[in-house]
Amino acid sequence: MAQTGTISLRGRSGSQYPFNIYDFNGIWGEVPAVYVFTRVEGTTHRIIYIGQTDNLRQRLDNHHKALCISSNNANRLCVHQEGDENTRLMIETDLIRNYKTPCNS
Repeated sequence: MAQTGTISLRGRSGSQYPFNIYDFNGIWGEVPAVYVFTRVEGTTHRIIYIGQTDNLRQRLDNHHKALCISSNNANRLCVHQEGDENTRLMIETDLIRNYKTPCNS
């Protein structure tokens, strides 16, 4: 999967997290990560959904919020690889607390 750029997202705590940006569609490996679906509007990313998983391929193949993500026209997937589950959960929670997303409710 070809990376198209990088983005830094800030959690409510003030911590910054680096993400690699990819086109929405693609084939993923068994990557443990925090992931963010976004829609690019000019040079701005509108955050649609924030999640975490120990297996990105499995998670994206059967995502429980796929309809919401699609209806919000997500066109990018931002990925922060992280092997430690506790760290992934902490980052996911920190980001969700900072952003109002249409699909995390």
